[in-house]
Amino acid sequence: MSTAAATTKPARVNLRRPDIMEAVREQVEQHYRSQIVEKLRQRGSFLEAAGLTVRLAKEFGFCYGVERAIDLAYAARKFFRDQDIYILGEIIHNPEVNDQLLAMGIKFLSGPHKSADIDRLTANDVVIIPAFGAQVEIMNKLKAKGCQFVDTTCGDVMSVWKRVTQNAKEQFTSIIHGKAKHEETLATSSRTIANEGGHYLVVLNVTETDYVCDYIRRGGDKEEFLRKFPGAHSPGFDPDRDLVSIGVANQTTMLRSETEDIQRRFRQAMIDRYGEDALDKHFRMFDTICGATQERQDALIQLLKQPLDMMIVVGGYNSSNTSHLAELSEACIPTYFIKNANEILSARIIRHFNLHKQQEVQTENWLPDGPVSIGITAGASCPNNLIDDAVRRLFQLRSVNVDEIIANH
Repeated sequence: MSTAAATTKPARVNLRRPDIMEAVREQVEQHYRSQIVEKLRQRGSFLEAAGLTVRLAKEFGFCYGVERAIDLAYAARKFFRDQDIYILGEIIHNPEVNDQLLAMGIKFLSGPHKSADIDRLTANDVVIIPAFGAQVEIMNKLKAKGCQFVDTTCGDVMSVWKRVTQNAKEQFTSIIHGKAKHEETLATSSRTIANEGGHYLVVLNVTETDYVCDYIRRGGDKEEFLRKFPGAHSPGFDPDRDLVSIGVANQTTMLRSETEDIQRRFRQAMIDRYGEDALDKHFRMFDTICGATQERQDALIQLLKQPLDMMIVVGGYNSSNTSHLAELSEACIPTYFIKNANEILSARIIRHFNLHKQQEVQTENWLPDGPVSIGITAGASCPNNLIDDAVRRLFQLRSVNVDEIIANH
């Protein structure tokens, strides 16, 4: 390939044209829509029969950003009919959705479905950027190859990028509340070091935050500090130098309450070290939690105020926002985190993901014989058809046909 060919910028293609979107909409709805969910929402989001009451959260399932990402991926397949299409990794954290992309002939460049290598791509190839975004280094490599991009990066994620980029330009280290190996956090942290002198540190929880706050107040063993955060800080990170001025950001799918707690702790640490009058020189924070993530957390909190015996959370086990819903719920009532209705093996046995063990487990005698009330919710990456399947499966265990109930009411 010539240098000119490799550096020629591909012509921009508008995949959101009405004709393309109309063709895609029917296919997407066929794969993911649920008439049962729509009808239950019209009925107040609950259904009762044979002693079983199922209540749906007011907000769950696909958010706008996820819908947009899926629409664009389907549109790419429609438009680039005769070209190879690749995706950097999972478009969202839901196995059913990613399996659909595989079935459509889209090839994965990383993860368990990897079937191609980024180094072998050419200017003739189309590359889908997932909703999480991508690291700057990877984007630069693809641009150098002249690949055609289909960028599905969520707008909320890009808002965080703007914040951390500004931090780096003003010599504020970005403290990112998130999971260091999560695709979104990797993409966000890469924006901090794209500017010379930019730095970042990723903290997972309050425990790690308190350790960093203690270091801010009193200093400590630099080598020990770095050992505690392997793979979670920028190259050349020096806590003595890089914790003097910080800006707190976050992975958009974390728990808002935890992020706010972390922000408060860092703010107080800076006040303790430098005084309130100097706070603006040493600390800044922004609300960068995704709106849809917060809506689903709020809806779950409201649902938990209903008389419930248990909760079922549906979604991908590697989905951050879905995991946090399960975490919120299990603090209140018995909760079963399942990837789909196939995990409901019988009225006696359910297979579900244990957040503490980080593995699937089986629980016996989970569903009582008598009257029982079950709440159902799902994260922003879970399609409605999976909720549909879960509702049908639960009533099937009581020998009830959901379609007949709804048709008669």
